[in-house]
Amino acid sequence: MKSTVYFTRDLSPQAMLRLYDALGVQLPGNVAVKLHSGEPGNQNFLRPDFMKPMIDKVGGTIVECNTAYDGGRNTTDAHRHTMDLHGWSAAAPVDIMDETADMELPVPGGKVIQKNFVGANLARYDSLLVLSHFKGHPMGGFGGALKNISIGIASSRGKQYIHGAGDMDKFWDADHDSFLEAMADAAWTVHHRFQGKVAYLNVMKNMSVDCDCCAVAADPKIGDIGILASLDPVALDQACLDLVYASGDPGKADLIERIESLHGVHTVEAAAELGIGSREYDLIEMD
Repeated sequence: MKSTVYFTRDLSPQAMLRLYDALGVQLPGNVAVKLHSGEPGNQNFLRPDFMKPMIDKVGGTIVECNTAYDGGRNTTDAHRHTMDLHGWSAAAPVDIMDETADMELPVPGGKVIQKNFVGANLARYDSLLVLSHFKGHPMGGFGGALKNISIGIASSRGKQYIHGAGDMDKFWDADHDSFLEAMADAAWTVHHRFQGKVAYLNVMKNMSVDCDCCAVAADPKIGDIGILASLDPVALDQACLDLVYASGDPGKADLIERIESLHGVHTVEAAAELGIGSREYDLIEMD
């Protein structure tokens, strides 16, 4: 069964609002807004002024979890400093969800992992809005909605667990496809928890081959493409990949090489097999 993905080439905060309205979803209660805070030194991350109108529309709280490697987000104090530095704290309330603890979510039928560790404060929220910056990634090949709800919502311990494909001692050394499948497993837990009360938007802007988690990231080579929205994170990420391949910009070669060299599409394949969503979609252009 095909999912619906909405698309606009208009890269503006107002376009995000239009696409969200097109989804026809109501996010009830306390709304968590998952985005990427950006590592200090990174010049490619999306800024608060771009995201704030969308956050304000749902009355949301910005949520993040600490990283599992050294940098400006590996402790709650450091992460809060980064949120202040990058202007997020002034834009909306901020919750570092694993500040005090994490909690375990089961992955029945997981391909690689049978449990996922997320920030304990996720339990505070009734619904979820996922605002993802689509771009390359030095381990996953690319980062979009699926990575944002898997690695992004995993606690520091959970990030180690996913990267190690269930073995924290193999944090950087796990079988690569198993790591990608573990990301899909973790994404299932979050999507399932908020089923019917979650919406996803991907922004295809400043698309470096590197993630916003890199303090020193390569400059983008491919031109900006637009914004996409869906209730299905699998279809959404697949549509973004398809738009990269369909682009007439010769600068796409670097991003495609990054995606293919790390078998990035496999996360989408695994997520579809887990039943998170469909790789088949109807793309509705809103321009």
